Amino acid sequence: MSTKRRAAAASGAWHRPEDSTATANGIKTGKVEDKQAVSYTVTGSTFVPAFLVFVCPVFAMVFIRIIVEFDGDLLEFARVAARDGPLQILKTSVFPYVFGSRRACEFILPFAAFQLLLMRLVPGKTTRGPVTPAGNIPIYKANGLLSYFITLAVFCLCGFVFKIFNPAEVYDHYQEIIGTLNLFSLVFCLVISLKGKLLPSSTDSGASGNPIFDYYWGTELYPRILGWDVKMFTNCRFGMMSWGLFLLCYAAKQYQLGSLSDSMVVSVVLQLIYITKFFQWEMGYMKSLDIMHDRAGFMLCWGCMVWVPSVYTSHTLYLTTHPNDLGLPVSVAIIALGIFCIFFNYDADRQREQVRNTDGNCTVWGRKPEIIRATFHTSEGQERKSILLMSGWWGVSRHFHYVPEITAAFLWTIPALFSSPIPYFYVTFLVILLTHRAIRDDVRCAEKYGEFWNEYCKKVPYKIIPFIF
Repeated sequence: MSTKRRAAAASGAWHRPEDSTATANGIKTGKVEDKQAVSYTVTGSTFVPAFLVFVCPVFAMVFIRIIVEFDGDLLEFARVAARDGPLQILKTSVFPYVFGSRRACEFILPFAAFQLLLMRLVPGKTTRGPVTPAGNIPIYKANGLLSYFITLAVFCLCGFVFKIFNPAEVYDHYQEIIGTLNLFSLVFCLVISLKGKLLPSSTDSGASGNPIFDYYWGTELYPRILGWDVKMFTNCRFGMMSWGLFLLCYAAKQYQLGSLSDSMVVSVVLQLIYITKFFQWEMGYMKSLDIMHDRAGFMLCWGCMVWVPSVYTSHTLYLTTHPNDLGLPVSVAIIALGIFCIFFNYDADRQREQVRNTDGNCTVWGRKPEIIRATFHTSEGQERKSILLMSGWWGVSRHFHYVPEITAAFLWTIPALFSSPIPYFYVTFLVILLTHRAIRDDVRCAEKYGEFWNEYCKKVPYKIIPFIF
């Protein structure tokens, strides 16, 4: 074995047995455009990426201000906006927080550093991801669930037992935190965009020639910095992990303001169960189409580091100052239904993983699974195999698991009741997001599997809701 290949094996970052010219990171230095990843987009387009890059960060900060300063009163905000004009809204909602604050950094930086340490130090099983379009196989350490429990334990001990910091203070500095996350994430996306052009981590990289599109979409499929996987950090260990911690901070603030309501408890409990499910399934997520095809750019990285904290937690943020008394029977019913939906969402992913991991030698709903053994080709012409499952939840519709996911999100939002539409923005966004994801995933799979996908669609004709869509 050559020195380069020994270094590649030691890094544990990539596996590419057919590659005899791997660098010290186990990756070819050439650039191969990920055609499957971008063919369903308008490659090199400018308007939509530029619009989202400039509007979304502003929207996140204005949205949080409506909840925190306008008490979630959308009509009052609209009245003030009409009176003062858009420039004044920017001046009051964005400019004071656009550069963040030192106090916000004191919350964010230790959390980020702690997650990086957990990724490196917590033991976990070595797991291979799916083969990339250029023929690489990313290698991960599966330590997400243990890292999640360690994070919750350390947070609760430091915040509630030893009083090293006050979790309720996060709510008081929340606009500064979102501003700081915005600034850091926008710069970070620029860095990884340039890195993909100058120092790519793998052959799954390349540029469209349009810097705006490249910034939005990304230039690398699996960027790694000093051995840390960027997608795993931004999507899982920062975005999803911070989601759970923000919920606890909101609950602490509500308790500080008076008492902890059962509506807050219901919302937080269901979301923590969902996040626990996510980390139990983290390696499955790293094999999902989002990770396999979406590059690490503004859309993915900024979305997980800013959009998730600001939008995915917004209903519970609203509950902080709008407690509701649901009563024990209603609370128990909502939690029970929510757990039921979360389990079905997990079970669908589990079925697919089990079938693929056992090469179909298992049972789904008590029967041998009905599958299609599909083949596809990488961008370098290598033939690969995959399994399309047509049994269990995957025989009901092609993306039926989105139904319980949306229902669960509605159930942990409904404790906010209906005095404002603001808490339901997240559920509305989720419906749009998952519907769009189902459509684009079908396009990706049609490109990837060709006639095999056409056969699958004949057997499973509905995208999400049977007999409807």
